Amino acid sequence: MIALALPLVAVLGVAVVCRALGLSRATWYRQRAPSLAGIAAPSETPPRRSWRRLSDAEEGRILAALHEPRFADKAPAEVYATLLDETLYLGSIRTFYRVLHRHQEVRERRALTMRPNYQRPELMATRPNELWSWDITKLRGASKWTYYYLYVILDVFSRYVVAWMIAPRESDELAREFIAETCRRQGITPGTLTLHADRGASMTSRSVAQMLCDLEVAKTHSRPHVSNDNPYSEAHFKTLKYRPDFPDRFGSQQDARAFCGPFFDWYNHEHHHVGIALLTPADVHHGRVEERVAARDVVLAAAYAEHPERFVNGVPRAPRPPTAAWINSPKKSSAGTQDGPPSCGSKEPGGCGGTTPAQEEVLQ
Repeated sequence: MIALALPLVAVLGVAVVCRALGLSRATWYRQRAPSLAGIAAPSETPPRRSWRRLSDAEEGRILAALHEPRFADKAPAEVYATLLDETLYLGSIRTFYRVLHRHQEVRERRALTMRPNYQRPELMATRPNELWSWDITKLRGASKWTYYYLYVILDVFSRYVVAWMIAPRESDELAREFIAETCRRQGITPGTLTLHADRGASMTSRSVAQMLCDLEVAKTHSRPHVSNDNPYSEAHFKTLKYRPDFPDRFGSQQDARAFCGPFFDWYNHEHHHVGIALLTPADVHHGRVEERVAARDVVLAAAYAEHPERFVNGVPRAPRPPTAAWINSPKKSSAGTQDGPPSCGSKEPGGCGGTTPAQEEVLQ
Protein backbone atom coordinates (compact mmCIF):
# COMPACT_ATOMS: atom_id res chain seq x y z
CA MET A 1 0.00 0.00 0.00
CA ILE A 2 2.89 2.36 0.83
CA ALA A 3 4.62 1.55 -2.47
CA LEU A 4 1.47 2.45 -4.39
CA ALA A 5 1.15 5.71 -2.51
CA LEU A 6 4.74 6.88 -3.23
CA PRO A 7 3.83 8.72 -6.48
CA LEU A 8 1.06 10.57 -4.66
CA VAL A 9 3.39 11.76 -1.92
CA ALA A 10 5.48 13.65 -4.41
CA VAL A 11 2.37 15.53 -5.53
CA LEU A 12 0.17 15.84 -2.43
CA GLY A 13 2.60 15.54 0.43
CA VAL A 14 3.00 13.02 3.24
CA ALA A 15 0.35 14.52 5.56
CA VAL A 16 -2.44 14.40 2.97
CA VAL A 17 -1.63 10.84 1.85
CA CYS A 18 -1.37 9.55 5.43
CA ARG A 19 -4.69 11.13 6.31
CA ALA A 20 -6.33 9.44 3.29
CA LEU A 21 -4.82 6.06 4.18
CA GLY A 22 -5.63 6.34 7.86
CA LEU A 23 -1.94 6.17 8.88
CA SER A 24 0.08 8.37 11.16
CA ARG A 25 3.10 10.11 9.69
CA ALA A 26 5.30 8.33 12.23
CA THR A 27 4.18 4.99 10.83
CA TRP A 28 4.88 6.20 7.30
CA TYR A 29 8.43 7.29 8.12
CA ARG A 30 9.16 4.25 10.26
CA GLN A 31 8.15 1.87 7.47
CA ARG A 32 9.85 3.91 4.77
CA ALA A 33 13.17 4.52 6.51
CA PRO A 34 14.64 0.98 6.25
CA SER A 35 13.71 0.76 2.57
CA LEU A 36 15.33 4.10 1.82
CA ALA A 37 18.50 3.00 3.57
CA GLY A 38 18.61 -0.24 1.61
CA ILE A 39 17.89 -2.37 4.71
CA ALA A 40 15.30 -5.14 4.88
CA ALA A 41 11.85 -3.92 5.97
CA PRO A 42 10.93 -4.54 9.62
CA SER A 43 8.14 -6.88 8.57
CA GLU A 44 10.74 -9.15 7.00
CA THR A 45 12.79 -9.51 10.18
CA PRO A 46 11.72 -11.51 13.22
CA PRO A 47 10.22 -9.39 16.00
CA ARG A 48 12.67 -8.39 18.69
CA ARG A 49 12.14 -10.22 21.97
CA SER A 50 11.68 -7.94 24.96
CA TRP A 51 14.35 -8.32 27.63
CA ARG A 52 11.54 -8.27 30.23
CA ARG A 53 9.78 -11.28 28.72
CA LEU A 54 9.74 -14.53 30.66
CA SER A 55 11.80 -17.39 29.39
CA ASP A 56 10.15 -20.56 28.16
CA ALA A 57 11.20 -22.32 31.35
CA GLU A 58 9.60 -19.62 33.52
CA GLU A 59 6.36 -19.80 31.53
CA GLY A 60 6.42 -23.55 31.98
CA ARG A 61 6.69 -23.15 35.75
CA ILE A 62 3.70 -20.80 35.79
CA LEU A 63 1.60 -23.17 33.67
CA ALA A 64 2.59 -26.11 35.84
CA ALA A 65 1.51 -24.22 38.97
CA LEU A 66 -1.81 -23.18 37.41
CA HIS A 67 -2.44 -26.77 36.30
CA GLU A 68 -2.04 -28.19 39.79
CA PRO A 69 -5.21 -30.02 40.93
CA ARG A 70 -5.57 -27.81 43.99
CA PHE A 71 -5.90 -24.76 41.68
CA ALA A 72 -8.38 -26.37 39.26
CA ASP A 73 -11.26 -24.08 40.33
CA LYS A 74 -9.20 -21.08 41.44
CA ALA A 75 -8.79 -17.75 39.70
CA PRO A 76 -5.26 -16.51 38.89
CA ALA A 77 -5.52 -13.95 41.69
CA GLU A 78 -6.19 -16.77 44.19
CA VAL A 79 -3.27 -18.77 42.83
CA TYR A 80 -1.00 -15.73 43.04
CA ALA A 81 -1.96 -15.06 46.68
CA THR A 82 -1.61 -18.70 47.67
CA LEU A 83 1.86 -18.96 46.15
CA LEU A 84 2.94 -15.75 47.85
CA ASP A 85 1.84 -17.18 51.19
CA GLU A 86 4.02 -20.18 50.35
CA THR A 87 6.99 -17.81 49.76
CA LEU A 88 6.94 -18.47 46.02
CA TYR A 89 6.75 -15.72 43.38
CA LEU A 90 6.41 -16.79 39.77
CA GLY A 91 5.00 -13.61 38.26
CA SER A 92 2.28 -11.00 38.63
CA ILE A 93 -1.44 -11.68 38.30
CA ARG A 94 -1.40 -10.03 34.88
CA THR A 95 1.50 -12.26 33.87
CA PHE A 96 -0.54 -15.31 34.86
CA TYR A 97 -3.37 -14.17 32.62
CA ARG A 98 -0.96 -13.33 29.79
CA VAL A 99 0.56 -16.81 29.91
CA LEU A 100 -2.86 -18.46 29.99
CA HIS A 101 -4.01 -16.36 27.07
CA ARG A 102 -0.90 -17.21 25.07
CA HIS A 103 -1.70 -20.90 25.51
CA GLN A 104 -5.43 -20.39 24.75
CA GLU A 105 -6.56 -21.33 28.25
CA VAL A 106 -8.65 -18.21 28.93
CA ARG A 107 -12.20 -17.99 27.64
CA GLU A 108 -15.31 -15.92 28.25
CA ARG A 109 -16.93 -17.33 31.39
CA ARG A 110 -20.44 -17.21 29.91
CA ALA A 111 -19.28 -19.46 27.07
CA LEU A 112 -18.58 -22.16 29.66
CA THR A 113 -22.02 -22.03 31.26
CA MET A 114 -23.86 -25.35 31.15
CA ARG A 115 -27.59 -24.70 31.29
CA PRO A 116 -30.06 -27.51 31.95
CA ASN A 117 -31.92 -28.96 29.01
CA TYR A 118 -35.54 -28.20 29.84
CA GLN A 119 -37.95 -30.73 28.40
CA ARG A 120 -40.61 -29.43 26.05
CA PRO A 121 -44.01 -29.95 27.73
CA GLU A 122 -46.47 -31.94 25.62
CA LEU A 123 -49.87 -32.05 27.31
CA MET A 124 -53.25 -33.20 26.03
CA ALA A 125 -56.77 -32.87 27.41
CA THR A 126 -59.73 -34.87 26.10
CA ARG A 127 -62.31 -33.85 28.70
CA PRO A 128 -62.97 -31.05 31.18
CA ASN A 129 -61.04 -30.97 34.47
CA GLU A 130 -58.20 -33.02 33.04
CA LEU A 131 -55.74 -30.20 32.28
CA TRP A 132 -55.80 -26.73 33.82
CA SER A 133 -53.63 -23.75 33.01
CA TRP A 134 -53.15 -20.97 35.53
CA ASP A 135 -51.36 -17.65 35.61
CA ILE A 136 -51.29 -14.24 37.30
CA THR A 137 -51.50 -10.87 35.56
CA LYS A 138 -51.20 -7.31 36.82
CA LEU A 139 -54.00 -4.76 36.69
CA ARG A 140 -52.83 -1.17 37.04
CA GLY A 141 -54.15 0.76 40.02
CA ALA A 142 -55.06 4.42 40.38
CA SER A 143 -51.53 5.62 41.20
CA LYS A 144 -48.13 4.87 39.78
CA TRP A 145 -46.55 1.57 40.91
CA THR A 146 -49.91 0.38 42.26
CA TYR A 147 -51.13 -2.95 40.93
CA TYR A 148 -53.82 -5.52 41.64
CA TYR A 149 -53.10 -9.13 40.84
CA LEU A 150 -55.59 -11.27 38.93
CA TYR A 151 -55.27 -15.03 39.49
CA VAL A 152 -57.02 -17.17 36.86
CA ILE A 153 -57.34 -20.94 36.46
CA LEU A 154 -58.50 -22.00 33.00
CA ASP A 155 -59.65 -25.41 31.80
CA VAL A 156 -57.66 -26.09 28.63
CA PHE A 157 -60.18 -28.43 27.01
CA SER A 158 -63.29 -26.26 27.44
CA ARG A 159 -61.61 -22.81 27.79
CA TYR A 160 -63.77 -22.38 30.88
CA VAL A 161 -62.41 -20.30 33.74
CA VAL A 162 -63.02 -22.52 36.72
CA ALA A 163 -61.80 -19.89 39.22
CA TRP A 164 -60.47 -16.36 39.46
CA MET A 165 -59.37 -14.07 42.24
CA ILE A 166 -58.10 -10.52 42.66
CA ALA A 167 -55.54 -9.89 45.39
CA PRO A 168 -53.41 -6.91 46.44
CA ARG A 169 -50.17 -8.88 45.97
CA GLU A 170 -48.67 -11.96 44.36
CA SER A 171 -48.10 -14.57 47.01
CA ASP A 172 -47.45 -18.30 47.10
CA GLU A 173 -49.68 -18.54 50.18
CA LEU A 174 -52.61 -17.00 48.31
CA ALA A 175 -51.90 -19.19 45.30
CA ARG A 176 -51.83 -22.32 47.46
CA GLU A 177 -55.20 -21.55 49.07
CA PHE A 178 -56.68 -20.47 45.74
CA ILE A 179 -55.75 -23.71 43.95
CA ALA A 180 -56.75 -25.95 46.86
CA GLU A 181 -60.16 -24.30 47.17
CA THR A 182 -60.73 -24.54 43.41
CA CYS A 183 -59.93 -28.25 43.39
CA ARG A 184 -62.37 -28.78 46.25
CA ARG A 185 -65.18 -26.85 44.55
CA GLN A 186 -64.69 -28.64 41.24
CA GLY A 187 -64.65 -32.04 42.95
CA ILE A 188 -61.30 -33.06 41.51
CA THR A 189 -60.49 -36.73 42.11
CA PRO A 190 -56.87 -37.29 43.21
CA GLY A 191 -54.62 -38.35 40.37
CA THR A 192 -56.84 -37.09 37.53
CA LEU A 193 -55.70 -33.48 37.07
CA THR A 194 -52.60 -31.80 35.62
CA LEU A 195 -51.94 -28.15 36.45
CA HIS A 196 -49.75 -26.25 34.00
CA ALA A 197 -48.12 -22.85 34.61
CA ASP A 198 -45.13 -20.76 33.64
CA ARG A 199 -42.10 -20.27 35.88
CA GLY A 200 -43.26 -17.35 38.00
CA ALA A 201 -42.27 -17.14 41.64
CA SER A 202 -45.66 -18.29 42.92
CA MET A 203 -45.90 -21.08 40.34
CA THR A 204 -42.56 -22.62 41.30
CA SER A 205 -42.76 -22.04 45.04
CA ARG A 206 -42.15 -24.95 47.37
CA SER A 207 -45.41 -24.47 49.29
CA VAL A 208 -47.53 -24.69 46.12
CA ALA A 209 -45.61 -27.77 44.98
CA GLN A 210 -46.16 -29.44 48.35
CA MET A 211 -49.88 -28.65 48.28
CA LEU A 212 -50.23 -30.13 44.79
CA CYS A 213 -48.38 -33.21 45.94
CA ASP A 214 -50.79 -33.60 48.86
CA LEU A 215 -53.77 -33.27 46.48
CA GLU A 216 -52.16 -35.71 43.99
CA VAL A 217 -52.29 -33.08 41.25
CA ALA A 218 -49.53 -33.33 38.64
CA LYS A 219 -47.75 -30.08 37.84
CA THR A 220 -45.87 -28.99 34.74
CA HIS A 221 -44.06 -25.77 33.83
CA SER A 222 -43.18 -23.88 30.69
CA ARG A 223 -39.61 -23.74 29.51
CA PRO A 224 -37.79 -20.52 30.44
CA HIS A 225 -38.40 -17.66 28.00
CA VAL A 226 -40.85 -19.71 25.87
CA SER A 227 -44.25 -18.02 25.73
CA ASN A 228 -45.74 -20.79 23.54
CA ASP A 229 -45.64 -23.23 26.44
CA ASN A 230 -48.50 -21.51 28.29
CA PRO A 231 -50.61 -20.15 25.42
CA TYR A 232 -54.12 -20.57 26.78
CA SER A 233 -53.63 -18.36 29.83
CA GLU A 234 -51.64 -15.78 27.86
CA ALA A 235 -54.30 -15.62 25.14
CA HIS A 236 -57.03 -15.31 27.74
CA PHE A 237 -55.31 -12.32 29.36
CA LYS A 238 -55.00 -10.71 25.94
CA THR A 239 -58.71 -11.17 25.36
CA LEU A 240 -59.42 -9.58 28.74
CA LYS A 241 -57.19 -6.56 28.20
CA TYR A 242 -58.24 -5.95 24.59
CA ARG A 243 -61.90 -5.57 25.50
CA PRO A 244 -63.24 -2.13 24.45
CA ASP A 245 -64.39 -1.38 27.99
CA PHE A 246 -61.19 -2.50 29.71
CA PRO A 247 -60.02 0.56 31.70
CA ASP A 248 -56.50 1.91 31.64
CA ARG A 249 -56.46 1.93 35.45
CA PHE A 250 -58.68 0.68 38.26
CA GLY A 251 -59.58 3.02 41.08
CA SER A 252 -59.51 0.32 43.73
CA GLN A 253 -59.52 -3.42 44.26
CA GLN A 254 -63.32 -3.31 44.43
CA ASP A 255 -63.42 -1.60 41.02
CA ALA A 256 -61.29 -4.38 39.56
CA ARG A 257 -63.65 -7.02 40.98
CA ALA A 258 -66.67 -5.11 39.66
CA PHE A 259 -65.21 -5.21 36.16
CA CYS A 260 -63.95 -8.80 36.20
CA GLY A 261 -67.18 -10.32 37.52
CA PRO A 262 -69.36 -9.43 34.50
CA PHE A 263 -66.47 -10.09 32.11
CA PHE A 264 -65.91 -13.67 33.28
CA ASP A 265 -69.64 -14.36 33.32
CA TRP A 266 -69.91 -13.09 29.73
CA TYR A 267 -66.89 -15.08 28.63
CA ASN A 268 -68.03 -18.34 30.15
CA HIS A 269 -71.70 -18.23 29.16
CA GLU A 270 -72.10 -15.86 26.20
CA HIS A 271 -68.85 -15.66 24.27
CA HIS A 272 -68.74 -17.99 21.24
CA HIS A 273 -65.16 -19.18 21.13
CA VAL A 274 -63.51 -19.84 17.78
CA GLY A 275 -61.26 -22.54 19.22
CA ILE A 276 -64.23 -24.68 20.27
CA ALA A 277 -66.38 -24.40 17.12
CA LEU A 278 -68.09 -21.17 18.21
CA LEU A 279 -69.59 -22.76 21.29
CA THR A 280 -69.43 -21.14 24.68
CA PRO A 281 -66.93 -22.48 27.24
CA ALA A 282 -69.84 -23.35 29.53
CA ASP A 283 -71.42 -25.53 26.82
CA VAL A 284 -68.24 -27.57 26.45
CA HIS A 285 -67.40 -27.69 30.14
CA HIS A 286 -70.86 -28.85 31.20
CA GLY A 287 -71.39 -31.36 28.39
CA ARG A 288 -73.96 -29.53 26.26
CA VAL A 289 -72.02 -29.86 22.98
CA GLU A 290 -74.22 -32.46 21.28
CA GLU A 291 -77.39 -30.59 22.17
CA ARG A 292 -76.06 -27.27 20.80
CA VAL A 293 -74.61 -28.83 17.65
CA ALA A 294 -77.79 -30.77 16.92
CA ALA A 295 -79.89 -27.61 17.23
CA ARG A 296 -77.57 -25.82 14.82
CA ASP A 297 -77.80 -28.70 12.35
CA VAL A 298 -81.60 -28.34 12.35
CA VAL A 299 -81.32 -24.64 11.52
CA LEU A 300 -78.82 -25.31 8.73
CA ALA A 301 -80.97 -28.13 7.31
CA ALA A 302 -83.96 -25.78 7.18
CA ALA A 303 -81.88 -23.18 5.37
CA TYR A 304 -80.78 -25.82 2.86
CA ALA A 305 -84.34 -26.95 2.26
CA GLU A 306 -85.39 -23.39 1.50
CA HIS A 307 -82.49 -22.58 -0.86
CA PRO A 308 -80.59 -25.75 -1.83
CA GLU A 309 -78.97 -23.96 -4.78
CA ARG A 310 -76.97 -21.84 -2.37
CA PHE A 311 -75.22 -24.84 -0.81
CA VAL A 312 -73.05 -26.39 -3.50
CA ASN A 313 -71.62 -29.01 -1.14
CA GLY A 314 -74.92 -30.39 0.03
CA VAL A 315 -76.59 -30.12 3.42
CA PRO A 316 -74.35 -28.05 5.69
CA ARG A 317 -73.40 -29.25 9.15
CA ALA A 318 -72.43 -27.18 12.15
CA PRO A 319 -68.72 -27.44 13.02
CA ARG A 320 -67.78 -29.78 15.85
CA PRO A 321 -65.27 -28.81 18.52
CA PRO A 322 -61.94 -30.66 18.58
CA THR A 323 -61.83 -33.89 20.53
CA ALA A 324 -58.49 -32.98 22.16
CA ALA A 325 -56.72 -29.80 23.20
CA TRP A 326 -52.92 -29.77 23.13
CA ILE A 327 -50.10 -27.77 24.60
CA ASN A 328 -47.27 -28.43 22.11
CA SER A 329 -48.79 -31.14 19.98
CA PRO A 330 -46.20 -33.76 18.92
CA LYS A 331 -47.86 -33.94 15.50
CA LYS A 332 -47.18 -30.25 14.96
CA SER A 333 -43.56 -30.43 16.06
CA SER A 334 -42.84 -33.48 13.88
CA ALA A 335 -44.33 -31.68 10.89
CA GLY A 336 -41.86 -28.86 11.41
CA THR A 337 -44.36 -26.22 12.37
CA GLN A 338 -44.16 -23.76 15.21
CA ASP A 339 -44.46 -25.01 18.76
CA GLY A 340 -47.80 -24.45 20.42
CA PRO A 341 -51.27 -25.86 20.75
CA PRO A 342 -53.79 -26.15 17.92
CA SER A 343 -55.29 -22.62 18.09
CA CYS A 344 -56.60 -21.34 21.32
CA GLY A 345 -58.74 -18.87 19.60
CA SER A 346 -57.54 -17.07 16.48
CA LYS A 347 -58.45 -13.40 16.72
CA GLU A 348 -60.11 -13.88 20.05
CA PRO A 349 -57.50 -16.06 21.68
CA GLY A 350 -57.58 -18.47 24.50
CA GLY A 351 -61.14 -18.55 25.55
CA CYS A 352 -61.90 -18.29 29.18
CA GLY A 353 -64.61 -17.02 31.35
CA GLY A 354 -64.95 -17.14 35.07
CA THR A 355 -66.79 -18.29 38.09
CA THR A 356 -65.94 -19.36 41.59
CA PRO A 357 -62.66 -18.65 43.38
CA ALA A 358 -61.32 -19.03 46.89
CA GLN A 359 -60.95 -16.80 49.95
CA GLU A 360 -62.68 -13.58 50.87
CA GLU A 361 -61.42 -11.79 47.79
CA VAL A 362 -62.93 -14.36 45.44
CA LEU A 363 -66.15 -13.58 43.62
CA GLN A 364 -68.69 -16.23 42.77
